[in-house]
Amino acid sequence: MADRLHVHVPYRLLGESLPLLLERRLQPEIAFSGDDLDRLSLVELRSRARVLRQAGLGCTVHAPFHDLNPGTNDPLIRQATLVRCTQTLNAAAELGASLVVFHPGYEKWRYSLQSDLWLAPSLKFWPPLIQAAERLGLRLALENIFEEQPDTLAQLLTALGSPTLGHCLDVGHWRLFAKVSLKHWLAILGPHLVHLHLHDNLGDRDAHLPVGEGSIDFPLLFRLLKQLPVAPTLTLESHDRQSLLRSLAGVAPFLD
Repeated sequence: MADRLHVHVPYRLLGESLPLLLERRLQPEIAFSGDDLDRLSLVELRSRARVLRQAGLGCTVHAPFHDLNPGTNDPLIRQATLVRCTQTLNAAAELGASLVVFHPGYEKWRYSLQSDLWLAPSLKFWPPLIQAAERLGLRLALENIFEEQPDTLAQLLTALGSPTLGHCLDVGHWRLFAKVSLKHWLAILGPHLVHLHLHDNLGDRDAHLPVGEGSIDFPLLFRLLKQLPVAPTLTLESHDRQSLLRSLAGVAPFLD
């Protein structure tokens, strides 16, 4: 599984992170903001892609998410979200990425506990992006954020029924917000699982602690993953160098 490992790197820090990535042979998950996409230089992007390719390193991409929502009922927000998603797919294709992670936009209080208000527009939003991803050779993954249950994501992914669109399990967000066990979550969404975000916390805030420094049961997680027919790719979501190095040490025993 070690060859499926990635590490979180904001695009604005990719250049200065390359020496560490190359030295340790770490594959980045490159996170774009809206500002990154508006200021993007194709020359620079292709140069970064060339360095990774020549080193034999793959990458994944994380799309912008602030103030965006694929399940919105507001046409202007929907258009802005579509623009950002399309920009991200094009950048990911230039990088030679294998997968792009998106936030799905569901939050129970925003939708007054009526998940259909999110599901209906989501079912219309994703098919054109799935078609674009297929043309570009990309896979897409929807990450759990505030979801307390796996049901809303399962309903969307099952209804769309596309092998191009799967699930990214963010285990830190599961620890904070989910009301069900990991076993139950994976029983429902395991068939859709293509990617993982790994970081730890104590259940009180999204602390992005190194793996093993919070209260998440990582031995259980990896035992459950071994029961899946296909191993997902995974990303360590550490936000500084020292946390990343500790997280790499924490996850190493599970990467056999």
